[in-house]
Amino acid sequence: MQIQINTDHNIEGHQALAAHVSGVVESALSQISDHITRLEVHLSDENSHKVGPNDKRCALEARLEGRRPVAVTHQAATLDQAVSGAAEKLTRLIMSGLNQRREERRHRTDPPPPGSAPEETA
Repeated sequence: MQIQINTDHNIEGHQALAAHVSGVVESALSQISDHITRLEVHLSDENSHKVGPNDKRCALEARLEGRRPVAVTHQAATLDQAVSGAAEKLTRLIMSGLNQRREERRHRTDPPPPGSAPEETA
């Protein structure tokens, strides 16, 4: 899974921040990372230099193999909380989609393709 981190002009995108964010996201998405080809992280500070409640924002956009991208956002008082919250939301969203696809395949009533079932001989 490739992770790309973007910050707005109010957040210094230094190496320590990138390493921390990557670690949090990789850990939170570990059980579904095989399905994600690329993850974009967008960090922003809505109030710039002013202090305000829930002014840190994390948006995550995941590119999934064979499916459309999915995105979530989370706002919190700190960047760490925003990243963790967004990662949890993204995990739930992707898991839900994977479970839904499994259920759809399990309940399919299409006949098997020709040649896939063993033929009976008389």
